Amino acid sequence: MTNLVEIFSSIQGEGIYTGARQVFVRFSGCNLKCAYCDTPYEPNPRFRVEFPAGTREFVNYSNPAGPDETAEIIKKFNLKKHHSISLTGGEPLLHTKFILQLSRLLKAEGTMFYLETNGTLPSHLAILIPVIDIVSMDIKLPSTSELSGLWDTHSEFLQTCSSKEVFVKTVVSSSTTEPEIIEACKIIKGVNPKIPLIIQPVSSHSGYPGKSPSIRRVIKLQELALDYLTDVRVIPQTHKYLGQL
Repeated sequence: MTNLVEIFSSIQGEGIYTGARQVFVRFSGCNLKCAYCDTPYEPNPRFRVEFPAGTREFVNYSNPAGPDETAEIIKKFNLKKHHSISLTGGEPLLHTKFILQLSRLLKAEGTMFYLETNGTLPSHLAILIPVIDIVSMDIKLPSTSELSGLWDTHSEFLQTCSSKEVFVKTVVSSSTTEPEIIEACKIIKGVNPKIPLIIQPVSSHSGYPGKSPSIRRVIKLQELALDYLTDVRVIPQTHKYLGQL
């Protein structure tokens, strides 16, 4: 049993699969508290499910949810019309046992599991990696997350998921420094310089003190990253421009 926030169908708005249709399973709880985070994921007595898919109409279910119940809810979405199931949060790796059970119930449907993670729980990932198809991993820069001491953990995490399809996202602001980008690139290059890096300008929202970087600054950071890596892209949170969840 675990606490969920919501299950819905929408368009992936971040990373290299931007535009792909996915079923999103959002878990509550996180082991970090990033300054720019705008996702509500605290435990709640209920979670919501969009039905029918894509309508933005929701019904409520009680927490905690079991894997069997969750699998039956997900099966009500037309999985053939969805690229994958996005495990997001919060931090989904806090729910490793639940996801393992869920995967056993859904892998027969032929669907892929897409993990969105903060990249700080390598031991949890090691347990779950056999059932994950794609990893969207964050590298938390101190300038935007206001967290420090994560470089070695991020490196270990990326090594753990290097056998699967993986790409890295990092949020940048006007205060992001060049040494931070270089350190992130060195971590990626140390595993595989062909792993894509997505530079994601921070989205302005109430409560976050940082400012979005100028396009000139973003291009400069991309040029710097390309000194180390072969695939560096700038992709903002497109779902926010579209008004999607």
